[in-house]
This record gives sequence, C-alpha cells and structure tokens, in this order.
Amino acid sequence: MSEKVAFVTGASRGIGKAIAVELAGAGYDVAITARTMHEGDAHEHSSTLRRSDTSPLPGSLDSTADLVRAEGQRCLTVAADLLDHPTLVAAADRVLGEWGHVDVLVNNGRYVGPGHMDLILDTPVRVLRDHLEANALAPVVLVKAIVPGMIERGDGTVINITSGAGYGDPPAPAGQGGWGLGYAFSKGAMHRIAGVLAVETRELGIRAYNVQPGFIATERIAQDMAAFGFDASTGAPAAVVGKVCCWLLESPDAERYNGQNIEAQELCDELGLLPGWSLVP
Repeated sequence: MSEKVAFVTGASRGIGKAIAVELAGAGYDVAITARTMHEGDAHEHSSTLRRSDTSPLPGSLDSTADLVRAEGQRCLTVAADLLDHPTLVAAADRVLGEWGHVDVLVNNGRYVGPGHMDLILDTPVRVLRDHLEANALAPVVLVKAIVPGMIERGDGTVINITSGAGYGDPPAPAGQGGWGLGYAFSKGAMHRIAGVLAVETRELGIRAYNVQPGFIATERIAQDMAAFGFDASTGAPAAVVGKVCCWLLESPDAERYNGQNIEAQELCDELGLLPGWSLVP
C-alpha cells in the first residue's frame, strides 16, 4: 500500500482528472474533490450571466476514481464546493482522518459559473466576489487545513494551478476570445500564494509552486467555450499538466523552482515528459 498521498481539487474532469491519474501512475493514493460526484449530475456552468446552462458535462469523481484505481492506487472521493468553504475543511478532515496525512495538495479547482465571460460593467460585484472566494480564498482554506500537518512531518508540497490570465491582459474583450475580470483578478490573487508560502515555509520542508497550464483541451472547453472564441482542437492535452506536476514532486531538480511559476507546456516540451507530444506540431 502506498504511503504517498495527494489531494486534488476539481478532479471530476479536465486538468484535475489528468493530474489525479498521473499521480496515481507515480504511486500516489489520491483524494479527489469536486461538485460532480456522479456522471450526469447537473450544476450551473454557463460562463455568462445572459443565460443558464445546467446540462451535464462529461466526467465525475466516480469516473476519475475508476482511473486512479486502475493504476493500482487507492482513491477517496469527497464532494466539495469551492464557494462553500466549510465543505473544503470537511473534505480535508476526512482525508486526514482516513489516511493520516497528505503529502501534496493540488489546488486545481476554480470557479465555474456566470461572470467568467462577462464585461466588467455587466458583472455584479457579488459575482466578482464569488470568483475571489473560489479561486483565491478556497486554496488558502485548504492550505490552512493541510499544510500544518506537512510541517509536523517536515515535508510536503503545494501546487497551485494558475493561469496566464492572472498576469497578462486578454487579447480581446470577454466573449470575443478574451476573459472577464472575475477570472483574471482572482487568478492574479491565487498567483501570489505560492511565492509567499514558499518564503514562509521553505525552512520547514515545504515547497510551493504555481503551474500555468496554458490552453488545454478539456471536456468543458469542448462543450462550452466555442461560443466565446476558444477552439478546443488547438489545446494541448491535459496530461501535459499531470506530467509536470509529477516531475515537480519526483525530480530532485524541481527544488530550484520552489516559490516560482512554471509554464507547464514549455517545461513538458523541454524535458520530453509526454512522449509523442510537442509544442511544435
């Protein structure tokens, strides 16, 4: 039975699912959280306030768990909502209670819902606040719940899946190939967590990284985002991010990136982490 334990948020599909599966392949037992426990569960995932969309998205914690277990590792599924911080604490408590410790926390989950693709003047402040709660404060909630145990053991890693939107301007307005303020400034706030955490805890055995995926072909991009100017066929596979996360955890060379931002596609290509894939077609 593995002694290595990972906790991955937003793991019902996309990047989070890929990270969970890659970590399982590297010998980690994986605890996973998301809103979608079962295939067909309905949740709001419209990116605009102009309409609602609760049509089921492909993927669930159940299906990700099957993939993790197929790698020979344990998987613990816990429903949690980034906008309901007590559910995150409860999820962390359950994992720690059942498995005793967490070696790596991957803050991958993000706000999914209206406002992501709306203009500033069209977006209520309460919706902008939801972005901050989910994308910036929820990761801090989990850091506060899990990192103290890492410090007690003298070892642990936090990986925050960030976004270029957190430090770069959109190429166009939201809905026309760009993105809204809610996503951008909440990811910008999240982007600062790893550097501060690394400074505060590096002498205590903790490492913290930002991993910037770039444009990734996920199930939700394919189903939802063509209308907003995003073509999933041009995205990199989600496994790119999973491979980079595993490298950060397993390679002695990763220590030099502690507290820094890693451009996942560039590093994956440079190190040849995903056979058959390259940034150059």
